[in-house]
Order: sequence, then structure tokens, then C-alpha cells
Amino acid sequence: MRVSSSILRIAMFCLAPVFASQAMASEETQLIDAINGFRNQPQHCAGQGSLELPPLASDPRLVLSVTGMGDLQQQLARATYPMVNVQAISLSGPRDAAAAMQAIRESFCQVVLDPQFVDIGVSRVDREWRIVVARPLLSARLGDWQSEGQQLLEAINSARARPRQCGNQAMAATSPLAWNTTLAGVAQSHSRAMANQNFFDHIDRDGRTPGDRAELAGYSGQRISENIAAGLDSPRKVLDGWLASPGHCANLMNPALRELGAAYATDPKSDAGIYWTALFGTP
Repeated sequence: MRVSSSILRIAMFCLAPVFASQAMASEETQLIDAINGFRNQPQHCAGQGSLELPPLASDPRLVLSVTGMGDLQQQLARATYPMVNVQAISLSGPRDAAAAMQAIRESFCQVVLDPQFVDIGVSRVDREWRIVVARPLLSARLGDWQSEGQQLLEAINSARARPRQCGNQAMAATSPLAWNTTLAGVAQSHSRAMANQNFFDHIDRDGRTPGDRAELAGYSGQRISENIAAGLDSPRKVLDGWLASPGHCANLMNPALRELGAAYATDPKSDAGIYWTALFGTP
């Protein structure tokens, strides 16, 4: 089985005619589902642990020709995808989505588990596959971190008001969370650290956990929990990603959690560009 990948980092926005993409066949869809299922669980990849990640969104602009293995920049410019970072994986030999997923696990787990990527497109011709994952330019005009954090709080409270299924776990509707300024400050500091120091983890570079950071800030709650996200440029996108991820969804629907502080931070030199933290607590 032949496998290869290529990577391109640029900062651009191109206007070009939009070309319609053919609907994905079932095998392509199954592979996207398998990749997202892989991301939805903590993994061990290339000697390192990986966090549970939200699913990648299927984007028809990333469904590129399997045979046209030319310049990624030109192909995505023609498709009007305003990418910052994109990586393409080519597989030759897998007979179906399950075999393709096995090849990805063995050779490209780091690519599909990279938290900066938010979109995916898969194309296939017989036993030739092309999987493209990408992060677009930030397009939303965000307010300051406090206002966007409180918008995220409102969106989470709307989600908590309705029962929902978080993976295999049925979660009942529950009461809204209250804004907590101490938790918000801790969330902003962690988002800023991830952006400036270019990492994505609940454990910061000083080895502190979310509970450690909250305690150091003077929060004396009984319980602390944290959701983080990267590469997404609006509270709505962040919430949708968390709701589609079983662990993140269960966190934000947890009736034992009563307070929240949330914030984002950006750094154009970082891999993901933008990082979000939602810190939940129980007073």
C-alpha cells in the first residue's frame, strides 16, 4: 500500500468561480465518520497522548481530484477555500473506508489528530484516496474576550435547556450556568497561554491542571471541569463542535456544574490561530 502526504502553509484569500462538487459516496462519508470517531476518543499517537477532539466538518471545497495531484494552493484557490494551513493525505490500495482508516491510524494519526484542523474533504477513485484536512482564515469579527465568553455562556445555557444525546449517554435538560469572573480570568489566561506558547492541552507549560489554575486564582469550588477548542472563530462554532463530541457534550450538560468562565485568545503565529477555554465550576 502506498501512502504519502503533503503540507502547505499560506495566508491568503482568493476569489475564484465556485465549482460544484459531486456528492460524496457512502465510502467517503464512512471514512469521515471513522476519522471523527477516532478524534472523539483520547488516542496514543506517535508516542504521545492526544486529547478528545471535536469532529471535523465536511467541506465540499476540500473534495479534490484524486488524479490531479498538483499544487494545493492553486486547487484550493480555484475552490475558493481561504486556507491558512492544509494537509493532503494520499492512499493507494485500501478497498474500503475501514481499510483506509487503518492506513490512516498506522501512518497519519498525527495529521487527523492535529487540533488546528477543522474541515475535511475525502475523494476516492477505485482504490485511490485523497483526504484533505484544513484550517481556514479567521473570518468572524470577534468582540473582546469577555463579551465573546459571555456569548458562549448564553449558547451553552441554551444547549443545557434541552435534553440531548452525548454519544451513548442521554443527558437531561438542566439549569443554566452562572458567569463567574474568577473562572473567566483563569480561562482567559489559559487561552492566552495556548495561543502565545503554541500548544493545545489542559495541562499548561508549568504542569498545572485546570483545578490548579483555579485554586491559584482563589476559586474555592468543589469541582472544576474544562473544555478547550482551537481553530474556530465564533462561539457558535465552538459550541457545535463540543456538542458533537461526546465528552465535551457531557461536560457542558453536567448538572453538577453550576458556574462558568469562558474566553478566547488569538496569535497569528500559532498553529491554530485562535484558542478557547470554558472553565466550569461548582461553588
